[in-house]
Amino acid sequence: MNDTEMMKAANEVLGEVTKNWGWMLALGIIMVILGTVGLGMTFTLTMVSVLYFGVLLLIGGGVQIFDAFKCKGWKSILWHVLIGLIYVAAGIVIFNDPALASATLTLVIAGALVGIGIVRIIIAFQMRGVPGWIWTLIGGIAAIALGAMIFAKWPVSGLWVIGLFVAIELIFNGWSHIMIALAAKAASRALKEAGGEAAAAT
Repeated sequence: MNDTEMMKAANEVLGEVTKNWGWMLALGIIMVILGTVGLGMTFTLTMVSVLYFGVLLLIGGGVQIFDAFKCKGWKSILWHVLIGLIYVAAGIVIFNDPALASATLTLVIAGALVGIGIVRIIIAFQMRGVPGWIWTLIGGIAAIALGAMIFAKWPVSGLWVIGLFVAIELIFNGWSHIMIALAAKAASRALKEAGGEAAAAT
């Protein structure tokens, strides 16, 4: 496959992004900036994220309770309402004490990281001998180390971990958008140049 064919294939995959790559590039840059700013204010970002989660729980619980009134005759309606009430109660608890909620969520995240790390290490040893298996092992060790660090600093870590994760996600997502936008720009330019050369040849 020559360069022109590769660019055509890339153009088919990227679709309209090759025409509107500038918007995606701008979005990526904004995300990187927001993520970088977020690294300097992880406490605020953590509180905002937790409160946002609380809003979602309140809305979800309210909608579920409202829906229960349209489910007359259903044998599980009581449980349906109970789930909605639990959502609402959890949302209220979060709003009353977002710091406690963030500490609790952070504890769950730390436990999940340790669990994920253990599973990754098991997978790595099952894949031993396969090229690249060491990276799965390193990923597992890193996840356990990160979970252990969060546990060691808990409950103080609950004030910044969630915000840090959100900031890092914004940065990585932003760079992903930037790279896609630049690839789309390159594909668009290459196709235009190929079209111009073909027109000149005829």
